[in-house]
Amino acid sequence: MDDVSSTPMPDDVFHGHCAAIVRSVSTVIDGKADAVRLALTVLLAEGHLLIEDVPGVGKTMLARALARTVDCSVSRVQFTPDLLPADITGVSVYNQNTRDFEFKKGPVFANIVIGDEINRASPKTQSALLECMAESSVTVDGHTYELTSPFIVVATQNPIEMEGTYPLPEAQRDRFMARISMGYPDAAAELAMLRSRELTSPLDALTPVVTVEQLRDLIATVRSVYVSTAVEEYAVAIAQATRRDREVRVGASPRATLHLVRAAKARAAIDGREFVLPDDIDALAVTVLAHRMIPARHAGDTAAVLSGHSIADVIERIVAETPVPVTAAAS
Repeated sequence: MDDVSSTPMPDDVFHGHCAAIVRSVSTVIDGKADAVRLALTVLLAEGHLLIEDVPGVGKTMLARALARTVDCSVSRVQFTPDLLPADITGVSVYNQNTRDFEFKKGPVFANIVIGDEINRASPKTQSALLECMAESSVTVDGHTYELTSPFIVVATQNPIEMEGTYPLPEAQRDRFMARISMGYPDAAAELAMLRSRELTSPLDALTPVVTVEQLRDLIATVRSVYVSTAVEEYAVAIAQATRRDREVRVGASPRATLHLVRAAKARAAIDGREFVLPDDIDALAVTVLAHRMIPARHAGDTAAVLSGHSIADVIERIVAETPVPVTAAAS
């Protein structure tokens, strides 16, 4: 997505648009301010978002609400066991008039792609998104097609313990910048949901609050956030520590380090800062790193790998043990 042609916004305009997005999504998602903020962080950091939780807690609702706040092209794919890779990327069909093959674009050719229950499709179909998510392009029959910029995948998945699910391969999970969980709403939020959705869905009243051009400018603003060498070294030190830790079989990849810094820049911008602090790295470490790592003591236990509970504890320990550079803390 390096071809985004845009310019950074003034601070007040940037924060006004961010606040508008949060308010809009919050009208649909009750009592989940942290999840909404993390979703916005990933959106502005040009990342892909994985939302994992049990059915019925609002995973798809969050994805759809986030997509509706931006006036851009949006597509939705319901992943099922019989879904084929061509159903996502597109397929070449023969045109009898021209006597040649024409490429019919699939739903992946959109600014925001919602992948609903992504882990209900077969691994072969899941892998169709690998090139799309990593390189923003699709290769079919030897031809490469560039995707529209910005390109963001917001995918939902059920816990792997549930019936009819396939585990996402490590390479697929590594493409997602962050993984978040919705969790159950508290009693007050659940009661408010019952009352507000008695007759209509709040999604019906949701309208775009930013254009795709404004989204590009928001992204450009995040790109301009300053990251000191000390903070970069701090992020690398955490990633390196995950690869040496005895409790970890597969540590954070270099792509994970890049995503961690990008997400930290978005968090800093949303907080009204033009520079990244170590606190930004600390706050996002589990969200960005946990879904990519495999704990050594559960090497053969897929459920433990994907739940992220034990690995989150490891990451928090590593973050606590990694020295914060003095110059970074004083930035």
